[in-house]
Amino acid sequence: MKNSCRYEIIIYWSEEDHAYIAEAPELPGCAADGKTYREALRNVEVIIQEWIDTAKQLKREIPRPKGRLLYA
Repeated sequence: MKNSCRYEIIIYWSEEDHAYIAEAPELPGCAADGKTYREALRNVEVIIQEWIDTAKQLKREIPRPKGRLLYA
C-alpha cells in the first residue's frame, strides 16, 4: 500500500449510514466505510490501492497526489 499513503483522505461520521466514511477525493469514486475511524482508514487504504491497480490495468491516468495545501 505504498501509494495509498500519499493521497488525501477525509474521514467523517455518517449518521445516515451509521458508519465512518473515508474518501480519497483525488481519486474519483474512491471511498470506504467502517464501524470505527481506524477501520474506515484501513478500508480506504485498501480501496485506494485497488483503484490504482485497476487504473493501471485499464491504462487510465492516475492522478498524482497533490499533497498538502500551501494556502487555505
